[in-house]
Amino acid sequence: MRELSASDGFLESDTLAGDDEQAETAAAEHTGEPEITYDEQFYPARPKALRPIARRRQYLATRPSFEFDGRNHAYVEWLRNQAMLGDANTLARQLSGQASMWQNSYAHPNPRAAVERAPVWFTAYPLSFITRPGESFLAALGDPAMWDAFREIGIRAIHTGPVKLAGGISGWTQTPSVDGHFDRISMAIDPVFGTEDEFRRMCEVATDHGGTIIDDIVPGHTGKGADFRLAEMNFRDYPGIYHMVDIPEDDWHLLPDVPDGQDSVNLSPESEQALQKAGYIIGRLQRVIFYEPGVKETNWSATRPVVDTTGKTRRWVYLHYFKAGQPSINWLDPTFAGMRLVVGDALHSLVDLGTGALRLDANGFLGVEKSAEEQPGWSEGHPLSEAANQLIGSMIRKVGGFSFQELNLTIDDIKATSEAGPDLSYDFITRPAYHYALVTADTELLRLALRLSMEIGVDQASLVHALQNHDELTYELMHFASGHRDEMFELHGVELTGAELAEQVQQTMRDRLTGENAPYNAVFTTNGIACTSVSFIMAALGIREQDAITPEQEAQVRDVHILLAMYNALQPGVFALSGWDLAGITALDRGSVAELTAQGDTRWINRGAHDIMGNSPEATASSSGMPRARSLYGPLPDQLQDPNSFARRLQRVLAVREEHGIATGTLLDVPDVSHRGLLVMVTRLGSGALEVTVLNFSDQDVAGSIQSSHLLPGSTVQDLFTGEAIGHVDDLCSFFLELPAFQGTALLLTEAGTPEEDEGVSFQNAP
Repeated sequence: MRELSASDGFLESDTLAGDDEQAETAAAEHTGEPEITYDEQFYPARPKALRPIARRRQYLATRPSFEFDGRNHAYVEWLRNQAMLGDANTLARQLSGQASMWQNSYAHPNPRAAVERAPVWFTAYPLSFITRPGESFLAALGDPAMWDAFREIGIRAIHTGPVKLAGGISGWTQTPSVDGHFDRISMAIDPVFGTEDEFRRMCEVATDHGGTIIDDIVPGHTGKGADFRLAEMNFRDYPGIYHMVDIPEDDWHLLPDVPDGQDSVNLSPESEQALQKAGYIIGRLQRVIFYEPGVKETNWSATRPVVDTTGKTRRWVYLHYFKAGQPSINWLDPTFAGMRLVVGDALHSLVDLGTGALRLDANGFLGVEKSAEEQPGWSEGHPLSEAANQLIGSMIRKVGGFSFQELNLTIDDIKATSEAGPDLSYDFITRPAYHYALVTADTELLRLALRLSMEIGVDQASLVHALQNHDELTYELMHFASGHRDEMFELHGVELTGAELAEQVQQTMRDRLTGENAPYNAVFTTNGIACTSVSFIMAALGIREQDAITPEQEAQVRDVHILLAMYNALQPGVFALSGWDLAGITALDRGSVAELTAQGDTRWINRGAHDIMGNSPEATASSSGMPRARSLYGPLPDQLQDPNSFARRLQRVLAVREEHGIATGTLLDVPDVSHRGLLVMVTRLGSGALEVTVLNFSDQDVAGSIQSSHLLPGSTVQDLFTGEAIGHVDDLCSFFLELPAFQGTALLLTEAGTPEEDEGVSFQNAP
């Protein structure tokens, strides 16, 4: 019987040593089998038939080794002591069999319960958060004074961003993160951000203020930490964490050489094709995220030669759908090691640290499969991703938390994953469309996106509607560019395929938001535009020099920023914003982050350091070294003293949203409009009343009729910001409204006893 070990708190199969070659040769001679079979000749990567061998011979090095490989027992044990899989196994054993695991329903997502619990989020980014001298990021997020300000504004949750150890391990040394700490290598808090005690204290302060802390897990990949190094050494279950294939030495000629000083090398398309033809990998996938000529041309890399615990030298090819330092997790390996690792990480955050929710990063790429001949491998919208997301979301709900996914796929796929997986999804459906509406002063694409979402069955209340986050302004428009690329759509009076529509929108955004028109912004690969909310608004307004902005232009930027906040907040779902939004941060000069952008990741220009509480006015950088960016709005304590500041105006929007339950309403209609710059959203509130959000995305004052078949003739139209009745719905299910440039409003419709003639109203009370 195969020996089992419980030293990690969970049974793991021992390393299997090499085959008994003499016994196998004798068996072959006895049965008359040929030395090489047909399958072995034409499909060298096809696995050999499993044999019921009772015990395989172990090979142990005969002398001590100080190499960073499997021969060095001390090094292997050092890696095991910090591996995530080992921690996950230990945690699982502690929770298994406990009554607490059965106290919450978990089968179905509950987006409205999640929204009620945390309707407005502050999305923090650890590397860019300026604290008091000597204060950690986590201690700053647990500051009661900041939570007092948040509660006054209407913010009910903090999404911390990734704060656990990330990057990789080279020898005995930890290497830095390659993707903003989304390449996790441990369940331990990174000391650069604080301690576990400070994390728990932050959760306590949030609870005291009626708030929630939202943490991150990454189901799609890890960094090259202890788990990956043990996988390279073929140690126990660790290779099963990843999509990695052991390439026999006879075929190493198919692999590129690894440059000196590196531990892996990206496969060229030619090498990828050769390995696919040989049967080792499934080849090219649907897209290459972070594609960079000469740097990342495929989703596969080859490792350097590594000596495993039996003394055998191996080379692997591994999948990384993102960067080379982010090996992808295998959700359908027979050991289910990757699944155990991810679920353990989630439980650690919720049960041990005390968070209330988790963001699932890169959770749309959890299944890869060979496709038909000459076609890319199936890697997006795969049923395995849906199954894995259901498992993760269910486990989180089972311990009393909720989850959201940041999944940039087609609307159909977002709908499918939301049926049984995470409770909420990031709004990649309308986010690029509302940006395009501002750039063009035309809401047609935005109305199209909202209507498609409703037709497909995505509940707006299940979406996280956001201003800026740490990423670029994404404009991939996957619904049009990928899943419905050949379907016909109409935009600006022209019939276009989905692919043509996406390209037209993307080119318009590139032309208007970068280059000569806005040299402070930058294109980020094929994904979108690297910019802050403020630098995006500046570009849309035609401001070419962000350092020479005038007070009048600053006021207009603030007006537009509030307009975009109203779009996201005055509809069902979560509203999220960042410190870059609250402080009005501009883009960094590229020269100040040249080292970070050297490999083509231009997003660092939109991640400037900011001090939202004004605790360190003299600081020129965050404690992580991110340069301080310019703030147009100033710190929150100063803004809360000014009734016309961004924070105070935002507070009025969020008060209306909360008082009338807009966040948990149901979007009924996105009607046609009388002016192309207008957007109208009709929402059924929990009380049964109708709320109508009207926004003007143009620089012109607009006067016209607001019409929808859902509007009941005779209903009173009330301005929710002033409380005044401003008119009635006429027999054509419409009412008249005047709206200044870049302004918006929220209106409540209630049935009136005696309809009065509507003389029209001029809206003068924007927040």
